[in-house]
Amino acid sequence: MTGNWEGQLDRHLAQWTAAGLLDADSATRIRAWESTRPRGLSWPVRMALAFGAILLGAGVLLLVSAHWDELSPAGRMALVVGTVAALHAGGAAVARRFEGLSVALHAVGSIAMGGGIALAGQIFNLSEHWPEAILLWAAGCGFAWLLLRHWTQGALCAILIPWWLAGEWDTRVAFAYPHGMMPVWAGVCALSFAYLSSRRSPEDGTLRKALAWLGGLTLLPAAALVASYGLWERGDLPWGPGGSWIAWAVALVGPLAVALALDRRQVLWCGAAMAWTLVLAVCGSAMHSQGATYAWCAIGAAGLTAWGIRFGRAERINLGVAGFAIAVFAFYFSSVMDKMGRSASLIGFGLLFLAGGWVLEKARRRLLAQMSRETL
Repeated sequence: MTGNWEGQLDRHLAQWTAAGLLDADSATRIRAWESTRPRGLSWPVRMALAFGAILLGAGVLLLVSAHWDELSPAGRMALVVGTVAALHAGGAAVARRFEGLSVALHAVGSIAMGGGIALAGQIFNLSEHWPEAILLWAAGCGFAWLLLRHWTQGALCAILIPWWLAGEWDTRVAFAYPHGMMPVWAGVCALSFAYLSSRRSPEDGTLRKALAWLGGLTLLPAAALVASYGLWERGDLPWGPGGSWIAWAVALVGPLAVALALDRRQVLWCGAAMAWTLVLAVCGSAMHSQGATYAWCAIGAAGLTAWGIRFGRAERINLGVAGFAIAVFAFYFSSVMDKMGRSASLIGFGLLFLAGGWVLEKARRRLLAQMSRETL
């Protein structure tokens, strides 16, 4: 938001100067004065808007549920549509007066649309194929994003579209194939890397920051799931022989396309991260390969840290250090602790926790300092 505002100010000042309305000195003074003014919302206002939106959504859900049984099907549908429309109308009404409140109301309206789609299916007893409802929800949020350009709708699309794809695959293989969800976990892990690549500079928009948060929050749990489950199980999938390759192509090529759209400079790094994800799945599927899995996780953590240093991103360094620590602790629990006595294992874990935490923190600070020098 700040970068966009500064660009608009520069364009306006250039136009006014070219038209003779301002001289160069006045334009410079205006730019200097505007740069000192605080931009954006303070954190208490952001917290108030976030909690207000959550409480408003909870209140709407309680209101609807309290009177749901008393309403006819037509009344239920009118209530659902009216609630979504009222939220979006409220957001449009305050857009010029308080943009933050407008964004919050439109976000609650977009979230309520998902509940409205589910309730509409229940009211009219529509066919139960829940991924289609997620797709319809994602389409609505995508239309709202194109119309409003709010980061909240963009973030919802970033969640709902992968959810729809995962749901379509889940309905086909969940009960027929023991490890059929493995492409989903690998796809989520690969997509987390792609979302992490959205950050380029401090002037990034709010949507890119939200995508980076989504990637950071899901990366380590998704990688743990990939490492914990096997990759292939003998037998054909419901889509016929080789059908799993369709899911694997979507799981790996799709995130690579997202990374390409977000930042072409980081495509090679994202491609390496997705190849790492596939190898991690292979390591997790092999018998008696726990050591190889932990070693590969440590290599991935080192690569994520190098990626952060290369592009000056502290969150990737922090995630890399955290991933390395988790890999070491998991290796200790699974391969070392059971070979020692109870007291010795606890003492060893305490020493590992204290000494390892101190070493990793020193390494993290040193890497952040190195990153700062390289970005100067």
